[in-house]
Amino acid sequence: MELFNHLALGFSVALTPINMMYALIGTLLGTLIGVLPGIGPVATIAMLLPTTYALQPVSALIMLAGIYYGAQYGGSTTSILINMPGETSSAVTCLDGHQMARKGEAGAALATAALASFFAGCVATVFIAAVSIPLSELALKFGPAEYFSLMVLGLIGAVVLAHGSLLKAIAMIVLGLLLGIVGTDVNSGVARFDFGIPQMTDGIGVVSVAMGLFGFAEIITNLESQEKRERVASKVKGLWLSRAQFKAAWPAALRGTGLGSFLGLLPGGGAMLAAFASYAVEKKVADDPSQFGKGAIQGVAGPEAANNAGAQTSFIPLLTLGIPENAVMAMMVGAMTIHNIQPGPQVMTSNPGLFWGLIASMWLGNLMLVVLNLPMIGIWIKLLTVPYRLLYPASLLFCAIGVYTINNASFDVMQTAFFGFLGVLFVKLACEPAPLLLGFVLGPMMEENLRRAMLLSRGDPTVFLTRPISAVMLAAAVLLIVVIALPNIRRKRDETFQEE
Repeated sequence: MELFNHLALGFSVALTPINMMYALIGTLLGTLIGVLPGIGPVATIAMLLPTTYALQPVSALIMLAGIYYGAQYGGSTTSILINMPGETSSAVTCLDGHQMARKGEAGAALATAALASFFAGCVATVFIAAVSIPLSELALKFGPAEYFSLMVLGLIGAVVLAHGSLLKAIAMIVLGLLLGIVGTDVNSGVARFDFGIPQMTDGIGVVSVAMGLFGFAEIITNLESQEKRERVASKVKGLWLSRAQFKAAWPAALRGTGLGSFLGLLPGGGAMLAAFASYAVEKKVADDPSQFGKGAIQGVAGPEAANNAGAQTSFIPLLTLGIPENAVMAMMVGAMTIHNIQPGPQVMTSNPGLFWGLIASMWLGNLMLVVLNLPMIGIWIKLLTVPYRLLYPASLLFCAIGVYTINNASFDVMQTAFFGFLGVLFVKLACEPAPLLLGFVLGPMMEENLRRAMLLSRGDPTVFLTRPISAVMLAAAVLLIVVIALPNIRRKRDETFQEE
């Protein structure tokens, strides 16, 4: 009964005209960036963070959340029609979705992606609502030692699930942790690592880091690419499924939803991991695995359901524990910090309207996305004709304007340009920047909880092992390291990311 009362409160907040408008804006922008290859949700959220200053906190979070799960929907359109994923987690959809389109079944593939995503979004919303209350109650028992151990587990998870070299992922996290401690020490009030630059005494801004690494770098590297796009059709007909197609697709969507909902909870998990895992599961359980890669509808339904479920359930650790588990959630922490909201279990009690309003808005957003993705498919196809030489320089200009408006300081723009240069360098060196952003956001929180735990235990480091919850999470982190060090596991991990 308590859950229904909370959901009623959430819908009363989400259904206000202003919040519905921002949910529509978020889902529209999410679909747009999903359709246009090259600009991901992290870059877009980074660009739009400055605009949320003037909004109410709940409206800002509803819009940013809509961008994230909207991008999972929109990415399927380009994957199916032009064999190019608009978003990383949609890469798997290319394998069978585009083959269906080449066989004249583009409408069925698009309908499968939209309906599977809508079903997964609805289930994930209910799952978030059901799990949030017990998890928040558990989180209230956390002390500094437990929070520190949880963040260690999250960073280890991010290393294990990062693309490419493990050594590079660890280096990126360490660099993020180092950047996070720049600025004034909270306890002593002494400036650290600011190189005598007055603007750096308050630390490096999360917007500058995120927009540089994901916005500027993404735009510059995409300007270099000259990929040929094979468009299947300018008009898509038959946006529905036959009875046989529906019968084949719904079990895959069900499995993808369950798998994505679980993997979204894991540190470093989210939409991309869920999509790849779902495709692998569908090939394992299929009667004829040879059909995959040739237009199997299960290869569209499963991953599309999984990536949307994973995108939404990745909000659970953020909302209940205050821990971001991927780069997008790290940006959400930045948005909450802008509005003086400390993410964690206290949000549910101190600001229940924001907490439950955000959850209720996810269901409304998924409903909006079905309308945006099926009847408006012709508009999204037209957008694919926009010349990149016009799109990306305009995005770069808007990024610079957005950064400048935060503090009306040109130093912030130069700082963002520096991180943009670093981002391009990381792309050339095949280093993934997402672990760096996670380390940057979690670094100050880890330091604060480490120092607080040591003060409370009077300098006894065994406090992290004598408290049961903390010890279990540290043991899980060590187990992850041991597992990934096994040759067979490492080989399998490398093969998975190589397939992308």
